[in-house]
Amino acid sequence: MALQQTPASPPAHCFVKRTFHKPVYCHHCTDLLWGIIGQGFTCEVCNFVVHDKCMKTVVSPCSSIAPTLVKTPVAHCWSEPLHLRRRHCNVCRKKLDDTWAVKCEVCEYYVHVECEDFTVPNCKDCATFVPDKSLPQVVQKHHWREGNLPANSKCLVDKKTCWTGECLAGMRCEWCGYTVHAMCAEKVPADCTFGLLEPIMLPPTAVSIPRTEVPMEAIIGVQSRRKDTLSPRSISEEFTSGDYKVRDAEEPTRDKTKDRDEKEEVVKVFDGNSSLRRRMFRLVTVPRAVSVCDFLTAAMRAFHVPQENSKTYLTDAYSADETELTDPLPITKLTRRDGKRPAVFLRYREKDNNEGCVRVYPSRLGAAVVMDHTALPVTSTTCVSDVIVHALHKFGLPDANPDDYRLVEVMLDKGVSERVMEPDERPWELLKAVARDSVRQMEMTRFYLQLTKDPHGSSIALFVGSLPPNLSQRQYENILADILGKGYKYSSIGPIYYEYGSMVITYEDSDLAVRAFYTLRESCYDDKNLLVMMLPNIQQHMIPEGVQPLLVFVNVKSGGCQGLELITSFRKLLNPYQVFDLDNGGPLPGLYVFRYVKKYKILVCGGDGTIGWVLQCLDNVGQDSECQHPACAIVPLGTGNDLARVLRWGPGYNGGEDPINLLKDVIDAEDIHLDRWTVVFHQDEKVEDKQAQTNSTGNTRRGMYITQGQDSNRRRLVSKAHLQHNIHAGSTSEDNTQIFVMNNYFGIGIEAELCLDFHNAREENPNKFNSRLHNKGVYVKMGLRKMVSRKLCKDLHKEIRLEVDGRPVELPPLEGVIILNILSWGSGANPWGPEKDDQFNKPNHWDGHLEVVGVTGIVHLGQIQSGLRSAIRIAQGGHIRIKLNSELPVQVDGEPWNQAPGEVVVLKSALKANMLKKTSKSKLRRRNTEPSMVANEQSKLETIRPDPASTSHPL
Repeated sequence: MALQQTPASPPAHCFVKRTFHKPVYCHHCTDLLWGIIGQGFTCEVCNFVVHDKCMKTVVSPCSSIAPTLVKTPVAHCWSEPLHLRRRHCNVCRKKLDDTWAVKCEVCEYYVHVECEDFTVPNCKDCATFVPDKSLPQVVQKHHWREGNLPANSKCLVDKKTCWTGECLAGMRCEWCGYTVHAMCAEKVPADCTFGLLEPIMLPPTAVSIPRTEVPMEAIIGVQSRRKDTLSPRSISEEFTSGDYKVRDAEEPTRDKTKDRDEKEEVVKVFDGNSSLRRRMFRLVTVPRAVSVCDFLTAAMRAFHVPQENSKTYLTDAYSADETELTDPLPITKLTRRDGKRPAVFLRYREKDNNEGCVRVYPSRLGAAVVMDHTALPVTSTTCVSDVIVHALHKFGLPDANPDDYRLVEVMLDKGVSERVMEPDERPWELLKAVARDSVRQMEMTRFYLQLTKDPHGSSIALFVGSLPPNLSQRQYENILADILGKGYKYSSIGPIYYEYGSMVITYEDSDLAVRAFYTLRESCYDDKNLLVMMLPNIQQHMIPEGVQPLLVFVNVKSGGCQGLELITSFRKLLNPYQVFDLDNGGPLPGLYVFRYVKKYKILVCGGDGTIGWVLQCLDNVGQDSECQHPACAIVPLGTGNDLARVLRWGPGYNGGEDPINLLKDVIDAEDIHLDRWTVVFHQDEKVEDKQAQTNSTGNTRRGMYITQGQDSNRRRLVSKAHLQHNIHAGSTSEDNTQIFVMNNYFGIGIEAELCLDFHNAREENPNKFNSRLHNKGVYVKMGLRKMVSRKLCKDLHKEIRLEVDGRPVELPPLEGVIILNILSWGSGANPWGPEKDDQFNKPNHWDGHLEVVGVTGIVHLGQIQSGLRSAIRIAQGGHIRIKLNSELPVQVDGEPWNQAPGEVVVLKSALKANMLKKTSKSKLRRRNTEPSMVANEQSKLETIRPDPASTSHPL
């Protein structure tokens, strides 16, 4: 007997009464369904389970009509298939445990791989700038997402628990994080204030991106290694999403189904010619005595198609002339092939169907248009130009010139794909042609009316990297000309980051920019794939007063998998256009995007080397930016993390702290100055060039560049143009002088030799050095070897001469000298030691002085590390000169090498660094239970109204 839709069901839900044989929870109120038989109802399409008493108050739409409720579709950025625990599918509402699933990298949307066909393209819209709206006119709305709420979440309205791990229930705003019951969503004030993260949030209304077909993940750098998923998509060839397809080869054998009830039949359903060509179908189980009407209803539910039965019909897929199924007993009339199940086509009825309706939506036509969409009657002879005229009248723009507008076909199947239509095309005939390939694609097709001229402008900036460093502008232009050809000439080039081999090129034609984007992405130079990113634009005048957007840099290669987890969390908590992966071009793309922001903060997720990398890029581009010295906070992901320790950010992020707490700490952190120092290495002229410039690893020091993204606590070479005026004329030479910037410390002798051995071992096997514990173990092992091996740095005090602030300093017997800017060295040790009564002042990292200490050997180093002893205090000063009489190992901020005889000068740098120091630790509860937040919002809540009607859809 066919199951009928209950008359009292909310729109599109096909509820039937069921008896459940295990504990089941209501997806509306989250209570357990009690009883022995007929405990509740379940939707035949989306598996929504509900009490009888809750049916009239259900507001969650069925997945069959959810896409039609989306006003501005935004495609999700899918991850690779993976296993997810304690999550529910947003399509079928079942648990994801032990099955392959994908998640969106930008929002909290999770689906089974086999459910990816029916996802709703309602990801966060992160770039909503409208040129003709000023800041007071902009209203940010909540973006509600159903289910998968954080544990112990409470409703903002009634303060009751709205979270459950048993089913998909409850609502959460993707921007502010407020959590509510589904029935309470409309009682929350419509305006979203971004909650606790408002002070550092980059508002979507301040971000603009010209209209292109480039997917969002290509712009924000998500999944950049999966190039195959970022290519332009074909509308005509596309069927559904996902890697899971039911094919003939995967069909269960007949032997496995012998025990099936003989009164039922399993039938393959194709929804069009495209699905037959690709051998993709859905299996439908129906009674052998089913009627055509019920069979048709089951087939439409299998494809989540909410069409009326009168507009579709079923045909025999294996018959020669594709016979339409008729009553009685349509199952018995199906053509059967040996070893295969019977198959049917779900078809749209085209015969004598020369008229219908098309849905037309306004695409950011300005504040004058208040309608969400309109349904326009069309015929087979209605062309696009006619639709534009009728739509302008419907949207209240009768005086607008139709020639200034265009109609865009948008398909919401497997993301969002767009195509600009020609004026003489016929939308109704187009829809019927789409239906022949796929009835579901026809249902997912809509039309948008938009201005022909992009209101955001046509200027598009492309960041191009992975080119050889230190070439001239003419050479870079020639390389791009060879790759792009004459047809893709850009409008301008610059800025050019010479020492990084990267630049920004600008196009004034968006179509040309897109073609150049894909051409460059598929190109190589010197056997290296080019790095290409399309950069968004930030409108400074749309950033509210008092908001300092947080620019986040994450080194995904640091801390094992913690970098990848952090960047995903920050993209969901913040605007993904303010979060950058350092593996994609380093800090330069993010700094270029934020160049016009007057005041912002930076969060660096990585080790000390990553922080130095970001600070150096700030030195290079700061003079061209509105904010030249933004304050920097740290999430320590490296091995030593000495600077992070001094600034109270901890010894290392272990993944146990909620990322929302990290952002809250950044908001509360205080600004503090960090002294930076110039270290000048001047080589003796008598030393041969080849011997002087080659270190123990065989690399040439001058011009050696570090691979981007590797967190090895190393520093890059710094341009002398910035620092030449700080160095005495007698100590510089164009041929044998190297200049570095020091942030943490500088070492000579045994400590630097140990650092060099570790560096060489990591260069030989970088994949083995992905754990802090392993790295520290290697250090210990190397130190033990040094105790019994030949001592290269014995009697170091005889090989160097030290001068501090112009006064010679006599050295005691030593094997190593360390010059400190911060009171943390070697993963948290303090060589300077505790305060005591002597001739030295209390040190800090903003007093303009350095501390010079000495170590007597490996045992002494171990004692310092364990806190049993301090180093030998030698001197304090702001200008240090060291004469090297022989080749000795040295290191600057963890980057080691063997330095030839010569002179080393350490002096105060003109470069500045503003850092953020973490304040006293305060545990932050989840955003939805934050007392101050609830108190502020409670005053805004509207008077509690009756339960919302079934026509209210939070999506």
